Amino acid sequence: MNQNERGEFRVGKGSKKEVMFERMREKKEEVKIVRRIVLGITLLVLVIGLIGGCSIYQYISSGLQPLDPDSEEVIEVEIPIGSGLDFISKQLEEKGIIKDARVFKYYAKFNNQSKFQAGTYDLTKAMTPDELIESLKSGTVYREPVFTVTIPEGLTLEQIGEAIEKKTGISAEDFLAFVDDEATINELMTKFPRLLTDEIKGENIRHPLEGYLFPATYPFYEEDPSLSTIVEGMLEATATNVTPYMDYLAEHDKSVHWLLTFASLLEKEATAQADRATIASVFYNRLSEEVDMPLQTDPTVLYALGEHKSRVLYKDLEVDNPYNTYKHKGMPPGPIAGAGKSSIEAVVDPSQTKYLYFLADQDGVNHFAETYDEHLSNRAKYID
Repeated sequence: MNQNERGEFRVGKGSKKEVMFERMREKKEEVKIVRRIVLGITLLVLVIGLIGGCSIYQYISSGLQPLDPDSEEVIEVEIPIGSGLDFISKQLEEKGIIKDARVFKYYAKFNNQSKFQAGTYDLTKAMTPDELIESLKSGTVYREPVFTVTIPEGLTLEQIGEAIEKKTGISAEDFLAFVDDEATINELMTKFPRLLTDEIKGENIRHPLEGYLFPATYPFYEEDPSLSTIVEGMLEATATNVTPYMDYLAEHDKSVHWLLTFASLLEKEATAQADRATIASVFYNRLSEEVDMPLQTDPTVLYALGEHKSRVLYKDLEVDNPYNTYKHKGMPPGPIAGAGKSSIEAVVDPSQTKYLYFLADQDGVNHFAETYDEHLSNRAKYID
């Protein structure tokens, strides 16, 4: 430094630059520190926001899942007339059907779902929000099944076992062993006393539940339903379909076993929906005291043989088996297949005819006749 006349010191040019550069460095350091602080705060806010967002997302996602997918408990929920979405959502939460009323409410609003039916619903914790919404809209309980099993009309118990094997982990052999087990039958007879009577234990019965498992499409809401669940569901369907005819059976001194046996013959013989009532009239006419002739229906011969053949041969008609209606008059010991609703209806409401014979041509069209000569004429015309 230099001292002037006043005794003051004067900073040199080099020193001034150094001071300026020092101050600039200090400011840069301050800016860096501020930036680091801002960046740190920003990252902290983002992390907190991300954690919060994930938590919210997880909470909402869990709120849109069934509360208990494995629950089979049925919970009754009353939805009064005029109930709004707020009230319904709170009801479902209070009853333990859903996790959060707000999540359900906003989900329904987001999907423009608001018009719900009043009524009493039997709901479960295993139902999804979509299933709950569908139930409340339609007025009936709706659930999306994990899978379905379709049992067509006319299947034997063995064929039903094969159909179940294709859709489940249950083998056809295990299914048949279960439905033929005496302990199983006794338990089911206790649960379905009006449907399952001692007739299913008859001496000549091949399978006690043959013809008793109703043909329909069955939904299942668990991946591995038990054999009891499957079989009891089918028996419930049969009970539902035969209950309307209990008065008819009582009036005519007939049993459910008789009804299902008769209906099974129609199911196996009919090639067209309209023919069932007419074929029923043929069987009624043959069974009448005035005629007193065997039913002579080919499907019973095939059942007696235990084979699936496209054509019955004359030698087949001679098989000595209680199910062979060529050899034995009257009904066979029991059903030979599962009959659908239309066949059951045809038994109780047959056509009024004098036909005693019928045959199906190559196109599956049935041709009826009152006399054997007419029947032979039809055979020569449509088959030979």
